This record gives sequence, C-alpha cells and structure tokens, in this order.
Amino acid sequence: MKNSPYHDHDLGLQHDLERIAAQTRQRRRVLSWLVAGGSAALVAACGGGDGSSTSSSSSSTGSTGSSGTTTTGGTTTTTTTTTGTCLADPEETQGPYPADGSNTVNGQAANVLNQSGIVRSDIRSSFGSSTNTAPGVPLALTLNVVNTNQSCAVLAGAAIYIWHCTRDGNYSIYSSSVANENFLRGVQVTDSSGKATFTTIFPGCYSGRYPHIHFEVYPSLAMATLYTNKILTSQMALPRDICSSVYSSATGYSASVNNLSSVTVDNDNVFGDNTDAQIALMTPSLSGDATNGFTGTITIGVPA
Repeated sequence: MKNSPYHDHDLGLQHDLERIAAQTRQRRRVLSWLVAGGSAALVAACGGGDGSSTSSSSSSTGSTGSSGTTTTGGTTTTTTTTTGTCLADPEETQGPYPADGSNTVNGQAANVLNQSGIVRSDIRSSFGSSTNTAPGVPLALTLNVVNTNQSCAVLAGAAIYIWHCTRDGNYSIYSSSVANENFLRGVQVTDSSGKATFTTIFPGCYSGRYPHIHFEVYPSLAMATLYTNKILTSQMALPRDICSSVYSSATGYSASVNNLSSVTVDNDNVFGDNTDAQIALMTPSLSGDATNGFTGTITIGVPA
C-alpha cells in the first residue's frame, strides 16, 4: 500500500499485505504482456492552457469487441470477437475517503453504496437529505470495461462505483465543509457494450496528490453494496495539460494551480510505481475546454 502523508489514518497491516500481493500479480501480468510483444504508450506531455479548446489523449494497448447471433437448425449461437490485447488496470488503494463500508466517520460506518439514490449517471448533486450541487467544470466520462481474462471481451453487467474530490479538493461525507453532502459519488451498470457514462465535474488538485478519480468494479449491481465484493479498485490519472488549463482559467480552481506544480505522476505516491503503459491505460482521453466542459473515454481492464 502507498500511504500518503496527508491521509488521516493508516489502513493497517492486512491491507498492506493485500496491496503487496496485488502489485506482485500486476507485475507478472505486465511482464507477460511485454513478452507477448506489447509496447509501452507515451503519457500525454505536460502543458498549460488559457481556457481555449484543449484535447488530450492517452494511447494504450486496447481492444474493440463485437458480438452477434446466428441461428442454424433452430439453435442460436452467440459469438463475441475481440481484436488487439489489453492490460488489466493496476490495483490501487481506495484512499481514506471511499465511503464503501471499509472505514468510519465519527464512529459510524461510511457506506454510501447501500443508500437509495446512489445508482445514477449524473453525480454532481447530493441525494437524500441534501440536493446541493457541486460546482465545477462539467465532465462527461465514458468507461469502457473489458475482461482481460477473456481476450478483452466487453464486460457487460458489471457495476462501477466512482468518486472524487470537489474543485476545492474536498471529499463529500468526510471533509468538514461537505460532510453533509454525498455528491461526486455514484454507481452505474455497464451496458451490453461494456460501457457506462458518468456526468460529473473536473476534480481539483489537493496538496500531495496528482489529480485523480477513484473507482471500484463489482461483478454485478447486487454485489455493489460493500467493498469486500469488489473485483478491482484503481484510480484514473487526469491529463496534465488539461489540468493546467482548467486550474489556471476556471472559477474555483485557483488553489489547484500551486498544488499541481509540486506533483507529477512520477512522484505521486499512488501512480509513481506504475509503468508508462499502465499510466497511459489509467489516463482518460479528453476533449473540450474549461468554459464548456469536457467529454472523454477510458478503457478499464478487469481480470474478471
């Protein structure tokens, strides 16, 4: 496990052991992929912006899948085809703010997953006792989930839980300023193409961490009620050039400018031990601008 100096608790020895084991398995997968002839992708270069139209893309070994049905003699056969190869996303810590039942807030279990309203595509507003909306630059992000144990076939019916900080770098439920909110958290189920799209805001950059979005993948919606049922926990790294553009020009992100200047994916305590190929896989491809918002996609490789 990669502990952060700003984290307000230690996740314990058992979590460390599980983290080490997950890293070992991941390194073996990467070595296997390299032997098979894969090539590392380049990470998008660092750059600034002034709010004008910006796009950033990350390339990785990806796949495209298609399915079809044929009927012969009254027997229907469904086939799925894929092209290319793919990497499994590396296992990463869920951090101190997951609200997935793995920790507590003020002595009470913090688990938003079992609350009515958590399954939604637009996660900008809180649900339940509060309906306040988190301000920020709009971001529409489509996650394409594939099964790395089945030749990169699309993974339909999986549940994805994502969460991230506000433009000020705070987390709903945990941070005192937004303790009564549960926005910027949501669950969706992948469709028949393995896709799920979330509408949210561009996260800020807080001290000590590179800008990121957390996510957990569960085998089904019925299983997405407690962290022990997850099959993958990882994080997305946001493109640095777009981060610079948003933070320097959009309202409410001014504190992120200095925070971003002191951190990179290489010195980040979560992303720092990943390969270039892994970082490319973990970085969504985004297009848009800080005035009108961004849209993007990312492929999530799950060893299901």
